[in-house]
Amino acid sequence: MGMYLSLIVAVLVAMIAGLGIGYVLRKKTAERELENLTHEGQKVISESYKEAELLKKEAMVQAKDIIFKAKSEFEQETSERRKEMLVLEKRLLIREESLERRSDNLDKKEDEHQRREQSLSQREKNSIDKEKEYNSLVIQEKEKLEKIAGMTSQHAKETLMQMMVEEAKHESAKQIKQVEDEAKETAEKKATKIISQAIQRYSGEYATERTVSVVNLPGDEMKGRIIGREGRNIRSIEAATGVDLIIDDTPEAVIISSFDPVRREIARLSLNRLISDGRIHPAHVEEVVAKVKLEIEHNMKEAGEKAIFDLGLHGMHPELVRLIGRLKYRTSYTQNIYEHSVEVAFICGMMAAELKLPVKEARRAGLLHDIGKAVDHEVEGSHAVIGADLARRYGEKAEIVHAIEAHHGDVEPNQVLDVLIQAGDALSGARPGARREMLDAYIKRLEALENIGNAFKGVDKTFAIQAGREIRVIVNHEKISDEDALVLTKDIAQQIEKELTYPGQIKVTVIRETRAVGYAK
Repeated sequence: MGMYLSLIVAVLVAMIAGLGIGYVLRKKTAERELENLTHEGQKVISESYKEAELLKKEAMVQAKDIIFKAKSEFEQETSERRKEMLVLEKRLLIREESLERRSDNLDKKEDEHQRREQSLSQREKNSIDKEKEYNSLVIQEKEKLEKIAGMTSQHAKETLMQMMVEEAKHESAKQIKQVEDEAKETAEKKATKIISQAIQRYSGEYATERTVSVVNLPGDEMKGRIIGREGRNIRSIEAATGVDLIIDDTPEAVIISSFDPVRREIARLSLNRLISDGRIHPAHVEEVVAKVKLEIEHNMKEAGEKAIFDLGLHGMHPELVRLIGRLKYRTSYTQNIYEHSVEVAFICGMMAAELKLPVKEARRAGLLHDIGKAVDHEVEGSHAVIGADLARRYGEKAEIVHAIEAHHGDVEPNQVLDVLIQAGDALSGARPGARREMLDAYIKRLEALENIGNAFKGVDKTFAIQAGREIRVIVNHEKISDEDALVLTKDIAQQIEKELTYPGQIKVTVIRETRAVGYAK
């Protein structure tokens, strides 16, 4: 029993010792594992820091690339904007120079007008002095006649009047002879001067406005591509379109010159498409020009059909429809002839409706009145005569043909429709803003017309009406007789011709009336 107890105790002691040893071993093992885990954690943290630094550097490089690209794009956009600003600045300088020239011309005209006013004032003063002197001489002559001849007052008055009439006739005959001699001496010289000045003032403007179009280029290097090797590209463009291309020192621009507006438009559109496409060689040029010609023909046909539809017309020859559309590319004093023709058609239709005349016939004649301008650069003669021949050839009525031919006086008007077309054409062309004449110049011209009329003695009021085509002068019936009114009409007309420049003609109407007032009580 004691032996078993000793054995049990020994076993228990061994177990306890084993447990202690196992605990110590497990503790050391755990400490080693903890140390390994700590080392690995530090290693992972260190690698994480390194990776974070690499990511940070990559992000910095990417950010710098983005900033560089944005800066390059900004500089490129700024350069383009700077070029646009330079172009705008050049245009503004040109406009400023034009405005300065106009301002100088207006100042000169104003100074001349002031000088003329001073001259008129001096003439009026001299005429008043002469009138006083004349009245004094008449009284003296009357007294002498009565004393010497013993004439009655009535007889003396008649004798004096006869003497004055004879003297006035003699003086007027001398003045007329003198004026005729001076006119013969200076007429040719003045005519030559006026014609040369007119040609000098308007020839450049005519050529610039009516025969030239400008195509803007993306850069001056495009000029070399348009010219091509040994000039083959520019020759093919000119041959295909029938225009002249002018490539000079004008920056980023090519000038298209041609008297045919349709050819000029075809060349402009074709050149724009070639520049956008980038392929400029003879074969491609012919292909593009052919496509543009078809599009222009289609556009002209559509424009003609639209005008006819809007006006409610029908049964017009297809060639006339095409020529009406062709007017879309024709201008006169910057007024589009297509729009002008449609406007004249509507105006004539309204006037015909008021006069109980055929409205559609008036509209048809108004639409076709300038049809000759579609081909007047190809056919010699007045556009009215050319248009009448076209209308006659394509089956229009004789009344419409005659109205077209008579609207500028090439033949005498012999029907109401002729006068309607003349009136509609004048109204459309003379209204403010329709043609080149600016609103300020238009208003100043009306004021000048009224001032000329008011400057004459015996005039109460002057009114410019019908867009400056007529002035009506109301005179004092006590100061101006019926005979004086006729003379005053001619004097005002001569003064207008002398001082003003205007399109067409201006009608001068002098109104003299006597009013009697009574009261019933």
